[in-house]
Amino acid sequence: MKLTLGPVLYNWEPDVWRDFYFRIADEAPIDTVCVGEVVCSKRLPFYQDLIPEVIDRLIASGKDVMLSSLALVTLERERKQTASLAKGSDIVVEVNDITALKHVAGRAHAIGPYVNVYNETTLAWLVRNGALRVCLPPELPASSIATLAKACSDVEIEVWSFGRVPLAISARCYHARLHKLTKDNCQFVCGKDPDGLSADTLDQQAFLTVNGVQTLSASYVSLIENLSDLASMGVRSCRISPQTCDMVAVSRTFRQAADGALDPQEGRRSLDLICEGIPFSNGFFNGSAGVRYRIANVLR
Repeated sequence: MKLTLGPVLYNWEPDVWRDFYFRIADEAPIDTVCVGEVVCSKRLPFYQDLIPEVIDRLIASGKDVMLSSLALVTLERERKQTASLAKGSDIVVEVNDITALKHVAGRAHAIGPYVNVYNETTLAWLVRNGALRVCLPPELPASSIATLAKACSDVEIEVWSFGRVPLAISARCYHARLHKLTKDNCQFVCGKDPDGLSADTLDQQAFLTVNGVQTLSASYVSLIENLSDLASMGVRSCRISPQTCDMVAVSRTFRQAADGALDPQEGRRSLDLICEGIPFSNGFFNGSAGVRYRIANVLR
């Protein structure tokens, strides 16, 4: 089982962003690393000049690199930005908005988790058009994952296995609105919440997480106890999404569990310590409410 590190979804300071990837390059047992802006194009200029240096460091460490596209393209500037990903570079582009497909026509590419791949026909069409790997949407149950992996065994199927689940993305920015600002004059207030802003219920229960224009789950998905199931389905890669916890420790725990060097339940307990009390969920995978977590056949 391979491990893929998804792109940073949050608005991190440029030096924090760079140093994070440098440490991943030097210390993490990751096979593929995604780099790029997925959530808000306004964030990209702050760290864009650092991307070549980060990519060089990752490649020098023996890791494969993919450039991730925006998940929602709404402006001409964003269209041009998306088109530029496929020009002047041999690095594989990960498509997160279906409109980006025309820019990667004729070259190998990947499909990210923001593209709705829900059935065999869609998957087959994407493969015919050049997709070499597909990260399935995180809301799919195990039965659908197994069906899709069986339907196209010649493509690398990847499953979201750790991190807050992306639930929605909007043209409006709730982060800005919360601070009585407009999206065009947001003052980048999302940077105050490097792991997202918690949105609780009236009973003060963790419900959702706000990340600029993106809505995520409050919990971290963890499929560390399901790695053998995924492997038996034909899934070739697990995606872990960057959070503010120690992602090198997370990747090492997943690597050990995937290799059989660590008991899955011991792996879950290790993640509990690394993530310092953040709740876990795997309900989508088990065909129940996404917020639920099944431990040893006990649904919470």
